[in-house]
Amino acid sequence: MEARHLKKRKLQKRLVHFARKHLNKPYKYGARPWEAPKFFDCSSFVQYLYKRIKINLPRTALQQAHFGKRIESKKEKLEIGDLLFFKGKWGHYNPEFPGGIGHVAIYVGEGKVIEAKWNESKKAGKVKEILLEKVLKRKDFVVIKRII
Repeated sequence: MEARHLKKRKLQKRLVHFARKHLNKPYKYGARPWEAPKFFDCSSFVQYLYKRIKINLPRTALQQAHFGKRIESKKEKLEIGDLLFFKGKWGHYNPEFPGGIGHVAIYVGEGKVIEAKWNESKKAGKVKEILLEKVLKRKDFVVIKRII
């Protein structure tokens, strides 16, 4: 394997390690970077994970959606570290995403996604791992971006 591919695989492995290390951490809307790793919202969680592998991403999901390569189809094979963006109750808008971006999740391989998300029915939220299949069926899906 070429050195670049090995480096990518190493970053992806570290990203998954850090993501799983924070499963069940509490969700807090608007969590600030200095509150990590005690609390996360969706975008502060993604920002924190990428910072751990020396990649700086902006703070909000809308800002993060401007980075990386757009993956044109949900059917294209996802790679570890791909970011999935969704509309949200508190979506933010701009010309590139006129429907809004309000949530981000990260693909961790093996058909799974990890996200920090609020659960309205439970009036609480946490970092959790769910099936990609379930996430891709959501009607609020907007775009997938590849950072690594």
